[in-house]
Amino acid sequence: MTPSEKKKAHLLGFIQHGVNSHATGMWRNPTDKIGYHFSRPEYWQHMGRTMERGLFDAMFIADELAPYTTYEGSSDATVKYAVQCPTHEPSTIVPIITSATKNLGVGVTLSTMFTHPYAMCRLLSSLDHLSNGRVAWNIVSSYSKSEWEAYGHEDMTPRSERYDRMDEYIRLCCELWDSWEPEAIVADKATGVYADPSKVKVIDHDGKYFKCRGRHFCSPSPQQRPVFWQAGSSGRGRDFAAEFAEAIFAVHPGVERMREYADDLNDRIINKFNRPAGSVKLIYGVQTVVAQTRQEAQEKYERIRSCIPLEGALAWISGHFGLDFSKMDLDENIKNLEVPGIQGLFESIIYAKDPKGEQPVTVREAALIYAQGMGMPVLCGTASDIADQLEVFMDEGGADGFMLAATYTPGCFEEFVDMVVPELQRRGRYRTSYAGPTLRENLLQE
Repeated sequence: MTPSEKKKAHLLGFIQHGVNSHATGMWRNPTDKIGYHFSRPEYWQHMGRTMERGLFDAMFIADELAPYTTYEGSSDATVKYAVQCPTHEPSTIVPIITSATKNLGVGVTLSTMFTHPYAMCRLLSSLDHLSNGRVAWNIVSSYSKSEWEAYGHEDMTPRSERYDRMDEYIRLCCELWDSWEPEAIVADKATGVYADPSKVKVIDHDGKYFKCRGRHFCSPSPQQRPVFWQAGSSGRGRDFAAEFAEAIFAVHPGVERMREYADDLNDRIINKFNRPAGSVKLIYGVQTVVAQTRQEAQEKYERIRSCIPLEGALAWISGHFGLDFSKMDLDENIKNLEVPGIQGLFESIIYAKDPKGEQPVTVREAALIYAQGMGMPVLCGTASDIADQLEVFMDEGGADGFMLAATYTPGCFEEFVDMVVPELQRRGRYRTSYAGPTLRENLLQE
């Protein structure tokens, strides 16, 4: 296969609108946020310009709606160790990032549980207008009890019903976004007619979970709908992602698990939901630690690991998986635990230690593995070393691209853009220009 025939990677920067991200203790790292504060526009403008300089598809902004309370029945440890806390609302920084860039997309994680579809459509259409068509929606249903408690619910809706509800939610959103016909806006100053009401449909929805009667309050945005992102891990979740998503995100620690996931999702996409091959991008999580030498990269990696507080790590896995790990012996084997939280990410911990998932993983090991980067592969070395591994994940694991989880910011993204991007371009495995002005055009770029 010639370089021009090889698959080219898509890249996303994986971050949160908070003091910390997906490397617990990152804020302690002496190389983190030098000269910047996460709550100021200058930080996000610089992050956006850095990713655009690296021709990333988008910045992926993860979110959590309330501090985790599972560990010891309290959010004390979450607050004490800055375990994804404080975290500010993700959509508020979209205009800041997109006004500082021309092509970079921004994907926001927004829960379907506590916002009515009508309000969600209005928010996302407004952001798509303000960004000139560069917004994506990472569609989630809230998974931690702290979120439900914070929004006044005593009990969480069962997982299967959350998917049924989310299915109705997204279908209603699509009806609203599609309710304006292409020629609806007349804008005739002579007659005073701005829009033809016969071409703006009134949506009258009376479903199991939602009622809505009204016209979408925004005119069609450049993309009409935001790009749909989703992370499906259970069978029901994979079906939802295969039916609706334009990019699917997953965390798998090794190439074998990546390949299994890719084969399963592509089968569902093509054969179950009759969507064209290649129309949905599979994006896998990785952390990278790059330097001019392997020794320097290893030193950076050890510095990242040394910043992780064990109790903070335990608070995080307790919140994500819905079990209070403070009640378990640190040397207890977690392999056979049933978790009510994010099952797919729980499995990533087991396979992070052993590609076959056969070795025992203790509570202590699980917490530290997850706190470093949710069990995703950590690629440590020179630009050539990292490019080698990314090529394997694309060619053997079925990856279409990667979400690069932050380790210290903005440095980890600056270093990747300055060192790894040119190496991937030299090999013909990465774009040298954007395909077009909208996120959807760039995401579909081969």
